[in-house]
Amino acid sequence: MTSTGPNTTVDVRTLADALRLRGEKQPDQTAYVFLRNGEVPDETLTYGGLHSAARARAATFAAEGLPGRSAVLLYPAGLEFVRTLLGCMYARVASAPVQVPRRREEVERLRRIADDAGTSTVLTTAEVAGEVRDRFGDMPELSGLTFVATDTLRHDPDAVAPALPRPEDIALLQYTSGSTGDPKGVMVSHANFLANVVETDELWPCAPGGTVVNWLPLFHDMGMLFGVVMPLWAGIPSYLMAPEAFIRRPARWLEAIARFGGTHAAAPSFAYELCVRAAAEGRTEAVGDLSRWRVAANGAEPVRWSTISAFTDAFAPHGFDPRAMCPGYGLAENTLKATGSRQDREPTVLWLSAEALRNGTAQPVGDRAAAVPLVGSGSTVGRTRVHVVDPTTHRLLADGQIGEIWIDGPCVAQGYHGRAEASEESFQARVAGPEPSGTPRLRTGDLGFLRDGELFVTGRLKDVIIRKGRNHYPQDIELSAELALPGAHPNCAAAFSTEDGERERLVVVVEADGRLLNSLGAEEMSRRVHEAVRERNRIVPDDVLVVRRGSVPKTSSGKVQRRACKRRYESGDLPVVGVPAATAAGV
Repeated sequence: MTSTGPNTTVDVRTLADALRLRGEKQPDQTAYVFLRNGEVPDETLTYGGLHSAARARAATFAAEGLPGRSAVLLYPAGLEFVRTLLGCMYARVASAPVQVPRRREEVERLRRIADDAGTSTVLTTAEVAGEVRDRFGDMPELSGLTFVATDTLRHDPDAVAPALPRPEDIALLQYTSGSTGDPKGVMVSHANFLANVVETDELWPCAPGGTVVNWLPLFHDMGMLFGVVMPLWAGIPSYLMAPEAFIRRPARWLEAIARFGGTHAAAPSFAYELCVRAAAEGRTEAVGDLSRWRVAANGAEPVRWSTISAFTDAFAPHGFDPRAMCPGYGLAENTLKATGSRQDREPTVLWLSAEALRNGTAQPVGDRAAAVPLVGSGSTVGRTRVHVVDPTTHRLLADGQIGEIWIDGPCVAQGYHGRAEASEESFQARVAGPEPSGTPRLRTGDLGFLRDGELFVTGRLKDVIIRKGRNHYPQDIELSAELALPGAHPNCAAAFSTEDGERERLVVVVEADGRLLNSLGAEEMSRRVHEAVRERNRIVPDDVLVVRRGSVPKTSSGKVQRRACKRRYESGDLPVVGVPAATAAGV
C-alpha cells in the first residue's frame, strides 16, 4: 500500500503507519474534536498529540507485557477511546471494544467477551472503572478482571519503542452485535482494516477539506470505521458526539453537520427517520446549510424507501442533495463495508411483486399500489466481490434470483476467535460446480439478489418465516406493524416464528410508549397490527403482543434482536400489556 489518502503518497501498510506519518508530517493539524452535549467543541486532538499519546499508551502496554495479546476496551464517548485504540495498534495489542455496562446483563456480556478473547485486562478510564465497581461490585463476573485507567497513565512515549504491527497481525476482535446469535469475536487484521478503508475511500472519496461528523458509538464497527479510521486514513477532521446526544435530540447531528461543514456522515435507517420526525414536529429550525454533505451513508439495518424520500423532502430546503444519500451493505465479518451506492446518483429503488418475493424471485411491477419498494445497496469496488448463492446447493444464482449473499476479497476477516468450526462454516464456503479458483468465500447469512451489478438485500436467512411454502421476511411484517400505529417509534416491532409442539406460530411483538397506550390502548393496538399484517403481508399472526417501550431487545446500532426477543417470549419474560390480539379475536 502506498497511500494514506488522496493527498499523501508513502509506504503505508497499517493504520499505525498512517498515524506515525501524520504525526510527523502534520503534527498541528486537527484530527478529532469531541462535542460536549453534541454541540460545543470540548476537546481537540491534533495528529501530533494523538501520535504522542498513542505511543505513551503503547509504552505502558509493552511494560505490562500486553504486545501479542488482547485487551478489552471499555470507554464512554470521547477521545480517550481513540488514543487507546491507536496505542493498542502501536503495541500490537488486539482490541476488543465493549459497551460500558449500564445493566447487570451487560456486565455478564463483558465477562463473556473477556473470557472469549482470552484476557483479564480491561482498558478504560478511571471514572468508568469506579462506576462499574460501585454499581456492580457484588457481581462475580468482575472477579479476576484487571481495570487499567489509561487516562491516568504517565509513561514516557519515548521509554519503549512501539512494536509496530505487521499487516497479518490481528488489530481488532470485533464482537458481533448478537442480532442473530451469541456474540462472536471477528478477527480483523491490520491488512483487513487498511483494505476496507481504502475501498471505502474509493467508493466515497474524502477529498482535502472534507469533514466527518459522527454520533455512532465507537465500540461498534460502523462508528469506529466512519468516526475514527476513515478520517485518519484520509487526513480530514472528525467531529464526534455521544450517541445519547443524538438520541435525545436528533437535530443536533444535522446542526453539527451544517456548523462544521460535514461532508461525510453515516447512520442506520432509523436515525434518518428520527430526523424526519423531528422536522415534522418543528424541531429542526436551527439546522443550517447541508449543501456540503456529500455522503450520507445509510446501512446496518434494512434501508426503507419511505425514510429516504421523506428525509430528502424534509431537508432539501436546507440544501441536502438527494444524491448524497448512499445506502450500503456491510458486516463485521467483512471488516465493515461490502457494497455501497455512489454519491453521484440517487439511490436505486425497485418496485417488486410481493408475491414473487415470497416465492424467491425479484419481479418488477408497474402498479406501485400492489408492490414492495426495495432499495439497492450499491455495488462493490476494489477487489471485493459479492455473489448470490443457493444456500442449499451452493450454486451461483442468476440476476433476480434470491439467495444467500457470499463475499470474497481482502476485507474478509480471519475468522472467529477460538471457534474453528464456526470459522470453517462461515469463512471457508465454496461455490458448487466448475470453479477453477475454488476461492473460499464468506457466508453472510443474509438473503438478497443482484441486478446489473447492484446488490439488493431482502432479509436474514435464518429469520425467514415459511408458511405454506412461501417466504415471509420479518422486516416486512415489522414495517406493517409500525405503519398500523401512527407515531410509533422506528424499529418498535419484532416478528418471529416459534414452535408450540404442534405447529409453527407467527408472533409479532410491538413496543408502545405512554402516548400510544393512552390514545389507543393495548387491545386496539394489537387489533390494528393484526389486521395490517393480515392485509398487507397475507399472513395471519398467531399472537400480537404489546409491550412497554424498551422491551424489544436491540443491538447497539438499533437492529432488532429477533432471536433474543423470541427467547424472552418463550420464557415468558416479555412485559406484555393488555390481551394479545389473536386471543381476543379467537384466531
